Amino acid sequence: MRRGYIQIYTGNGKGKTTAALGLALRAAGAGLKVFIAQFVKQKRCSEHLILERLGDSVTVKRYGKGFILKRKPTDSDRNAARAGLDELRGILSSKKYDVIILDEANIATHYGLISVDDLLDVIAARPAKTELVITGRYADKRLIRKADLVTEMREVKHYMKKGVRARVGIEW
Repeated sequence: MRRGYIQIYTGNGKGKTTAALGLALRAAGAGLKVFIAQFVKQKRCSEHLILERLGDSVTVKRYGKGFILKRKPTDSDRNAARAGLDELRGILSSKKYDVIILDEANIATHYGLISVDDLLDVIAARPAKTELVITGRYADKRLIRKADLVTEMREVKHYMKKGVRARVGIEW
């Protein structure tokens, strides 16, 4: 029996979502079914265009009202994240997916959109064969303890600090 592990990609550096999407492509290429729940994010990005071409190998749903790094979360933000968490519970119990990615779930817990306890409950409800990947800055210590693999992306240098704006196909 194949065992699924819990992976966390965190830190202030670029590449957390990109790494998770790379894993999704690898899994789909191997015939595994992937579900990606994007918390916080609302905007349709370039990756959605290619992932849609993969048919039912990869499913992406967005449970966010937009980035909250520079603004205070609203009730609408909290309701969207909680709706995603509720839907995720059903997805886990369906056992339909081999890999589940909770993109920006760490951000969602850090800003109080969902609780760390709720995320720990999701981890506990995960079928043993399901690989679970959680991305986002500010990973809670309890989640890190529960994980089997934790990668911290650390910013050493970023061209954004020189005024380079997010580019289609590279950052979004």
